[in-house]
Amino acid sequence: METTLQRVGTRTEAVMDTIRQRIERRSLVPGARIPSVRAMADTTGFSKATVVEAYDRLVAEGVIRSRPGAGYFVAAPLAPLSLSHMGPPLAREVDPLWMLRHSLTAAPDALRPGAGWLPDEWMGVDSIRKGLRQLARGATAATLVGYETAAGSEPLRRLIARRLAEQNVEASPDQILLTDSGTHAIDMALRFLVQPGDAVLVDDPYYFNTLALLRAHRVRIVGVPRTPTGPDMQAFELAVRDHAPRVYVTNSALHNPTGGTLSASTAHRIMKLVDAHDMVVIEDDIFGDFEHEPSARLAAFDGLERVVRVGSFSKSLSMAVRCGHIAARPDWIAGMTDLRISTGLSGNALSAELLLTVLSDGSYRRHMDQVRARLSRSMASLLTRLRSVGLEPWLEPSAGLFAWCRLPNGLDAADVTRQGVAENIIFAPGDVFSVTQTANSYLRFNAALSDDDRIIRFLERVCR
Repeated sequence: METTLQRVGTRTEAVMDTIRQRIERRSLVPGARIPSVRAMADTTGFSKATVVEAYDRLVAEGVIRSRPGAGYFVAAPLAPLSLSHMGPPLAREVDPLWMLRHSLTAAPDALRPGAGWLPDEWMGVDSIRKGLRQLARGATAATLVGYETAAGSEPLRRLIARRLAEQNVEASPDQILLTDSGTHAIDMALRFLVQPGDAVLVDDPYYFNTLALLRAHRVRIVGVPRTPTGPDMQAFELAVRDHAPRVYVTNSALHNPTGGTLSASTAHRIMKLVDAHDMVVIEDDIFGDFEHEPSARLAAFDGLERVVRVGSFSKSLSMAVRCGHIAARPDWIAGMTDLRISTGLSGNALSAELLLTVLSDGSYRRHMDQVRARLSRSMASLLTRLRSVGLEPWLEPSAGLFAWCRLPNGLDAADVTRQGVAENIIFAPGDVFSVTQTANSYLRFNAALSDDDRIIRFLERVCR
């Protein structure tokens, strides 16, 4: 009897959890009618008595209410929205923001081979100190305490336009809008381009924070498998045909997390489909300065007609100096500038002036020459050491921070990650990057943060 009662209780709780989860994910909102007793019984395979018991308990809790002759309806107010509840549930307690939460809140002495940034000592500390000294002596009062213009510093926008020309992207200063970061730039572009319910294509795998941002915009995220030279074009064409997406979001150079780089032939095929189907591309190029030689850019093929190009110096120079930018056609920049005013008024004049100083005096170019050389050595060493314990790189990155590697012996990356957390090692499990949850055997490694012997010893132990 006890076993039977326990089983019934479990089924009753399962029905209750189903209703609660639908409310949490906004598929049921206050006042919405929930499935009838018969419909829920048919769906779950449980008895009507089990469903009635579950519904009675939810009524007692105030989650739903009963209207005689009409059915059951949602009564509870909605809880604050969590990004982990948006879209399909993600497996094994891993959601798109897992990596950032753990990387930013771990103990100071934690090892972070899965993080997405350079070590502090690799960043442009000396250049920034020099720039701050210059600002302290010569900055105007408006730079130190005033509002920036809506589009941002014109001298900095002119300099960014010249830098874009090095990637064969032609843009005037009026086609550039300064933002607080690369993420802020993508957010502004999405606010301008999409509505809730629109389909948005992304590479699968793709950067987890962008996936979380897309969920916040309530769009339908459609993953397209990534190949070493860009999206799988057969899958891309099918997704365009089946979902009629408004936007495609991608990294062309040094893709996050795989480290791959878009080929010119794939870029050409993408833009043909984008033009034919009235789509827009958001090209996130925040890792472009890590390349030894500029590779293909969709913005260069398109001339910024259907491509919104996003950049930032947070990964290469300073995470504290918050300054990103958007390059796009002039009428779109005008619309996004209005959004910039309505959501944040203006940018940070002090950050813009500091960035302009560092970019203008040649120190940034010297700094990045050193970073690229240092990363090349670290990446070669990392791949050798990972192979020695059984991990296999998905490709040999031409440059950049990231190596995307498969675990041996059918190991689950989420399980390995949980074991790592217990030993103060923060990995980046593959499924936080995957819309379709098909990357559970992969880990993303940061070559600049993976040279500690404790990481390799841990991996050797778990892989055995």
